[in-house]
Amino acid sequence: MFQVGEVSRRLELNPQTLYFYERIGLIPSPQRTVAGYRLYSQEDVERIAFITRAKSLGLTLDEIKDILALKDGRELTCQAVYERLNQKIQDLQENIQKIQTLHDELLPLLEQCHRNFDHPDPTHQCIVLEQD
Repeated sequence: MFQVGEVSRRLELNPQTLYFYERIGLIPSPQRTVAGYRLYSQEDVERIAFITRAKSLGLTLDEIKDILALKDGRELTCQAVYERLNQKIQDLQENIQKIQTLHDELLPLLEQCHRNFDHPDPTHQCIVLEQD
């Protein structure tokens, strides 16, 4: 059994993260000592490590909760993981496209601002954001 500090150090997490995961139901409430200290089992630590890994891959806590529900129900098939990861990739591709579009819109504005650096009127106001 491991106390909060041990789990935090081992997984390089803030102790508040563990409390938060417990509060939102990502991890079950751990056992407690007579004094009220939380005690995490090896299984709890592995679950928290799983959550940490999934977060590092960009999955949201809701997506992780969904996967953990499947895992807890012994329904975490490769097909189920595939579907969720495929959806995540599609979401990422949409976000990349949106960011690329935004980049393409901002670049001409940046260039327009740069051209006006040497404007003869020192009180000249930049209006590039006001234009369509």
